[in-house]
Amino acid sequence: MLLLEVIEHVPDVPLFLKTVAPLVKPGGLIVVSTLNRTLKAYALAIIGAELILRWLPLGTHNWDRFVTPEELRGALKAAGLAHSDTTGMVYNPLTDEWRLARDTDVNYFATAVRN
Repeated sequence: MLLLEVIEHVPDVPLFLKTVAPLVKPGGLIVVSTLNRTLKAYALAIIGAELILRWLPLGTHNWDRFVTPEELRGALKAAGLAHSDTTGMVYNPLTDEWRLARDTDVNYFATAVRN
C-alpha cells in the first residue's frame, strides 16, 4: 500500500494507520512518505513552496501535522505494522531533481510490513 504525502494532512495519524493497516495483506508492505516536523521542513515546505514559490495553495500544509520519524514508527507499531526502513528524500532546486538520501529533515519515506 502506498500512502504518499497523505499522513501530514490527517488529524489523527495513529487512528488513520490503525484503520488502513487491515487493508494490507499479512506480510504485505506499506510505504509512507511525509514531511518531518522540523524548522527546516517548515521553511522549505510552507514558507518556500507555499508562500514564496506558490507551488502549492496557501494553507496546504499545517506544520503541527508534520510527523517526525519517531512518531511515525510508533504509530506504525501501534497499528500492527513492523517498521523496516526510513529514508530521506531531498530536492535539488538547481537540477530540479529529487533523490533518496540519509537526510530526513524535510521529506522522508518509511516502510513497514504487516505482521
